[in-house]
Amino acid sequence: MNQPLPSKRQETWRYSDLDALATVWPSGVVSETVDVPAGKTTSLTLLPTGDPVSVHDYRVTVGKGGRFEFHTLNTAATYGRIALDVTLHDGAHFELGGAQLGANKETLEIVTTVRHAEPNGTSNQVVRSVVAKQAVASCLAKVIVEKHAQKTDAEQSVKAMLLDRTATANSKPELEIHADDVKCAHGATVGELDKTQYFYLTSRGLPPADAKRLMLQAFIADAFVGVSDDAARETLEAAAITALEALT
Repeated sequence: MNQPLPSKRQETWRYSDLDALATVWPSGVVSETVDVPAGKTTSLTLLPTGDPVSVHDYRVTVGKGGRFEFHTLNTAATYGRIALDVTLHDGAHFELGGAQLGANKETLEIVTTVRHAEPNGTSNQVVRSVVAKQAVASCLAKVIVEKHAQKTDAEQSVKAMLLDRTATANSKPELEIHADDVKCAHGATVGELDKTQYFYLTSRGLPPADAKRLMLQAFIADAFVGVSDDAARETLEAAAITALEALT
């Protein structure tokens, strides 16, 4: 039975490149199920595949006291989508760090739904996007706190930087809270390079291209702070630096 192509009427596909998606749908979509046992930690790192169209879909369940860490660099040449649907049980934690870098006409997106199904769960989502020319980067991050999930602590930080006025960034952090004893926060910003910082660096003798590169590296580095494995962090940062060369 054929699976119908998503529609932009669906909120989670609102900013997608459906023409590009059609070239891999559904057989080319990478779908994975991750079950983290109680008290255990699972870490995944997703690097660019090199394919012009890359679509990954994860369904994750984290058992009591478990921890799931996911870090990614999204730089597909035409369309890159990373979607995560995460369910957290008692005392479980979800850590997301994602960076998206678009230099031309790419459409890049990270879409997450995090369900705090039981008490004492925590989640932290950090997404940083840098887009130039006609690239589009989107982040839709939804947190659902169920009625009995008291003592939930959920944070979202979604920031995007536009290097050209023709680039587009869409940020939509969302909270759906049904419990009353929770701590939830989210923030989203879209901006440009800080002119004051840029002037400071160049006035100290740093070449303009180097100043811009350093500022972008520092901006992207926020997404990888939560990587617990040093080797994985170094790999992500090196890949990000290489991708930034196309932007600067």
